[in-house]
Amino acid sequence: MKIDALARLERHAKRLAEIAAVLGRYGLADLFGGFKYAWLQDRLKSSDGKSLTEGVTQAARVRMALTELGTTFIKLGQMLSTRADLIGPEMTEELSELQSNVPPDAADIARATIESELGSSIAELFARFDDEPLAAASVAQVHAAMLPTGQSVVVKVRRAGVAEQAATDLEIVQALAELLEKHSPALRSYQPLALVRQFRRTLLRELDFSYERQNLEEFGRNFADDPTVCIPEVFPHLCSHQVVTMERLEGVLGSDVEALQQSGEDLGEFARRGANMYLDMVFRDGFYHADPHPGNLILLPGNVVGVIDCGMVGRIDEDLRDEVEALLLGIVEQDSHLVSEQVLRLGAVPQDCAREKLRADLQDFMADYTGMPLNEIRVGSALSNLVEIIRGHHIVLPPALALLLKTIIVLEGTSRRLSPEISLTELMKPYSSRLMLRRFSPGRVAKRARRAWRSWDRLLNALPRDLTDLLSRFRDGTLTVHLDHRHLDPIVNRLVLGILTAAVFLGSSELWSRDAKPLLFGVSVFGALGYAISLFLGWRLLRAIRKSGNIQSKD
Repeated sequence: MKIDALARLERHAKRLAEIAAVLGRYGLADLFGGFKYAWLQDRLKSSDGKSLTEGVTQAARVRMALTELGTTFIKLGQMLSTRADLIGPEMTEELSELQSNVPPDAADIARATIESELGSSIAELFARFDDEPLAAASVAQVHAAMLPTGQSVVVKVRRAGVAEQAATDLEIVQALAELLEKHSPALRSYQPLALVRQFRRTLLRELDFSYERQNLEEFGRNFADDPTVCIPEVFPHLCSHQVVTMERLEGVLGSDVEALQQSGEDLGEFARRGANMYLDMVFRDGFYHADPHPGNLILLPGNVVGVIDCGMVGRIDEDLRDEVEALLLGIVEQDSHLVSEQVLRLGAVPQDCAREKLRADLQDFMADYTGMPLNEIRVGSALSNLVEIIRGHHIVLPPALALLLKTIIVLEGTSRRLSPEISLTELMKPYSSRLMLRRFSPGRVAKRARRAWRSWDRLLNALPRDLTDLLSRFRDGTLTVHLDHRHLDPIVNRLVLGILTAAVFLGSSELWSRDAKPLLFGVSVFGALGYAISLFLGWRLLRAIRKSGNIQSKD
């Protein structure tokens, strides 16, 4: 692994030098302290040997460095901002502020991309196309246009060279993750390699606009009968892997607070409708918009909620939904045992997890909200505290659940920004009741019974064949049993060292007592030398036992 990772890094030496220089300038070279490669360490130093941001928190320095490194690293930071269970609340909050400040591509470049992707000239495709983009981000820029039918649309175009740069950066990031997992104890607990693999899948999907088109179409079907929600219509014949054309929503962006206040609309109702829309996505459809910040919501006439930028989505499969429902039921019923068991079932639990301590921490957590009025409970704060407890016990949540928790936390912040009086807890109450009814409905019980029957059926079909094979091997004498003795090597080594020390000590005593020649000042030289060796070996054995913290330790 090490040779392969280094080979990939050396193939992109120029880009790696840029990354290392940025990390050095922002004082982040200490993260690579376990690396013993001089050629990389030399590049991790700033020209004057000092950080550009001395006195600034490490989380802020990470955010600034990722911003300077460009699209791939900005997206990496945004993905990490969903993993509070790994990186903690301070880093999560800082990375949530990541934004790209990049100038848009020239109009002729955007036009060339559209024409190449859609196979026709701009004049044939649109009655009007504005060269000045409405918005520009690290991956794409958006242009206003008009169809020959007279309908206003927006055209989202992928920036030139983004995919190629992302491919290079992904290869570098994966190689660095392999080296970090091997050489950096400070970062190993963050599971860098698993995170990078997840990030690779997410980024490649985000760079392919055909997925965003599918997301818009699925959201449109899910809310086709809801007059309070407007999903932009997509025009498939004007879409490709690098271009997506959709209906232009004319309204007020949720991030424009002043314009919202001057709109004359009921912002409280707008906030409630937006929150209910997200709760429907999560608990009804299992498919949700995973970036609910105010800039992705539009206030349309009549307090209709418009949704834009559907590139980042989340899905909850049936099994995960069952587990999340059980977790919610445990919280509602104040059952710390059920909540702790669900947390242990949902997450990757270390072997040394103190389950009773986890249960006690969760019981204290739930006691803080017992008897509190619903409108006073802040779901985002509660979930943040829950994630911090999980992180404190080194439990790693599945990415789908971590993204869901982050979405709900951001949703509450957005809702309260639009209307401080809104209570996400009160809005979630009907969903909790529906979850309980759905969980114990005859259809769901029958479905679980069918699933259990299929599992037992597979077991009963396989059991006779496996037992026959086992008995045949036993009768033929070909049955082998493989035992994995964990931590046995250190125990055997200490036992051998103890025996060797005792043997040397006894042999030296025999030589000393018999005045075995040669003698020095009347003392047997070999006896004295043996005593010295046995004392050294005994000291090493006692030191090893003491370092383990317990004379009976297996480590």
